[in-house]
Amino acid sequence: MKFYSLLAAFFLFAFTAAQDKQGYQIFNKEGKSVTYKKMLNATGDAEVVFFGELHDNSLIHWLQLELTKDLGEKHNLLLGAEMIEADNQKQLDQYLKGEIDQKVFDSTARLWPNHKTDYKPLVDYAKEKHFPFIATNVPRRYARQVNKQGLESLNSLPAEEKKWIAPLPIEYDANLPGYIGMMKMMGDHATPNMPKAQAIKDATMGYFIAENLKPDTVFIHYNGTYHSNNFEGINWYLKKTKPQVKIITIAAVSQKDVSKLDKESLNLADFIIVVDEDMTKTQ
Repeated sequence: MKFYSLLAAFFLFAFTAAQDKQGYQIFNKEGKSVTYKKMLNATGDAEVVFFGELHDNSLIHWLQLELTKDLGEKHNLLLGAEMIEADNQKQLDQYLKGEIDQKVFDSTARLWPNHKTDYKPLVDYAKEKHFPFIATNVPRRYARQVNKQGLESLNSLPAEEKKWIAPLPIEYDANLPGYIGMMKMMGDHATPNMPKAQAIKDATMGYFIAENLKPDTVFIHYNGTYHSNNFEGINWYLKKTKPQVKIITIAAVSQKDVSKLDKESLNLADFIIVVDEDMTKTQ
């Protein structure tokens, strides 16, 4: 009788669990579901964590903040982001030190439209904990310039402006799968310079991460997931200058069914966060 009671309880639990709505699930690169705690522990052992995001996904932004806070409980942190450009580092530092308020920061730095909802909490956390925050991305005007005129056009920039870009000349490999995929995705609209504009961003972010690494500190970097998917992009450039650096990558994907990782997302990153495709957008 006891056996049947236990069996009935098990099936009741399984049925109830099956009815629960789940907004996200975490998988390892082989497609096995893993816990948040496992991902957290792995990131704590890294020197650099690339947290790839879907820019408009509210759940991913929440997880970024939660992971950062949890890491900050046990580790010294360095934060950095694609969403703030290198020539705005001065304004970012002034805000972190309390020398300017949010209104001045908003008006003097080229912040993204969703900064207030998605990135301000991260910046404010760094401010509260006195963690450095690095503006890693190339100023967008130079990416546009590369898209129109190629990487060689950067050589004519003034020396002061070159400080906001990875050292020239930029190494570029057109055969990297990520850049090939970009060309295929753009179809007839693709030009040879399009992936180069992506590369100048990847190279610059990798450069500023390498320049700011500190011993016994985890550098957590927030970027569009395509900048670090498949262990390419920023990873490739960072490994060029710091081949021994220990990196953990997190990717974000959106699926109708979060219970199983789609085959095309296998090996996308060390950890892949699958979010329900109906999740609220932030912009």
